[in-house]
Amino acid sequence: MPRAAQVSAKLVKQLRDKSGAGMMDCKKALAQSGGDFDAAAETLRKKGLASADKKAGRVAAEGAVASYIHAGARLGVLVEVNCETDFVARGDKFRELVADLAMQIAASPGVSVVAIEDVSAEELDRERAIELQKEDILSKPEAIRCAAGGPCTPGPPARL
Repeated sequence: MPRAAQVSAKLVKQLRDKSGAGMMDCKKALAQSGGDFDAAAETLRKKGLASADKKAGRVAAEGAVASYIHAGARLGVLVEVNCETDFVARGDKFRELVADLAMQIAASPGVSVVAIEDVSAEELDRERAIELQKEDILSKPEAIRCAAGGPCTPGPPARL
């Protein structure tokens, strides 16, 4: 078995700054890629998708609701942000995040959709086509792609 490539602390720091991953994860990715920065970054991205898949089944049943009414009461936002635990939902940082998100939504002139029914069928189809071409969706089984709005094979319904 070949010995892992030696990687400099400077390269580990650069990868860590770019990816936001932990120091040891960056070091392992660089060692596996033989010191190739781009390959290590890609390895970390793939690992990130894998860890996101592990968390996908978790239920975010707790959370907080915040409202923001702009001066003059001509614009208002009501936003709900969910999390996994009530401990997080009661935290000051989480509540600050929810309030900041409500204010940011109000400040974004491009936000015009209130409900899915407000989106035209053409725009919905265009966005769905873009989402279905993403790598993480393409790697899913056909039954999941079909449930997400992708093409379905005729025949008996697939079991998930």
